[in-house]
Amino acid sequence: MKAKHQRLVLALLALGAILGASALAMSALKDQAAFFYAPADVKGKPLPLDRHVRLGGMVEKGSIKRAADGVSIRFVVTDGQATVPVAFKGVTPDLFKEGSGVVAEGKFQPDGSFVADNILAKHDERYMPPQAAGNMHETKTLEQ
Repeated sequence: MKAKHQRLVLALLALGAILGASALAMSALKDQAAFFYAPADVKGKPLPLDRHVRLGGMVEKGSIKRAADGVSIRFVVTDGQATVPVAFKGVTPDLFKEGSGVVAEGKFQPDGSFVADNILAKHDERYMPPQAAGNMHETKTLEQ
């Protein structure tokens, strides 16, 4: 076999191996991907009960109810068009509050509620951690 043919065969084998590995990785990740829903996306439609998904929106003002155990919390997520009640047991992020953005990871229940196993608080582009904001404040007063 000529060297030119050997290189061609090796290149085709490498391409086949890369395509096979990509197909396997995509197949494995397909079951692990968490889909993102807004409350209006599930209003009046069949709920994805068998899947781990993400529910995103704003925490409705006046909706946060903390249980006596100190770790259970109930709140409502809204997108302005629809609302979904959410239950969560655990420690919430510092940025989690009424009127702020939230992404809850978990599963929908047959009654239309959502049970979260993880809460991610969202912030806008102007957010600055309190420690950094405090340091900047001190810097400004030193310069003046």
